[in-house]
Amino acid sequence: MVEKEFTFRGKKLEELKAMSIEQFAELCNSRSRRNLLKGVDKQFLEKLDKARNNPRAKPVRTHKRDMVVIPQMLGTKIAIHRGNTFESIDVVPKMLGHYVGELVLTRKRLTHGKAGIGATKSSTAVTARG
Repeated sequence: MVEKEFTFRGKKLEELKAMSIEQFAELCNSRSRRNLLKGVDKQFLEKLDKARNNPRAKPVRTHKRDMVVIPQMLGTKIAIHRGNTFESIDVVPKMLGHYVGELVLTRKRLTHGKAGIGATKSSTAVTARG
């Protein structure tokens, strides 16, 4: 079975990387388009370029969860703040046009345990570590 080549709104990856941010914004949905047309953080993009050129670089850390993933970010590692820690992600083509905050959840998964002796039933909800 032949693997299908990635496209975003009919454009191939090479075409997307050659586009300017304004041209890419035209392909995104309206909310992402408005955010992109306001402007992109140039300092963050410069940090990503440095990290991309250095193979042993650590992921670039950021608190900006309202940033839209653009083609210039592809192939880099970004550490996104999730409230108390940073979670590292690899930026892949499927993430294009999405907000960075959508990719890292802020709440821990809830696991249910057994109530101890003398405990109330509501104390069975125990949060998972991690």
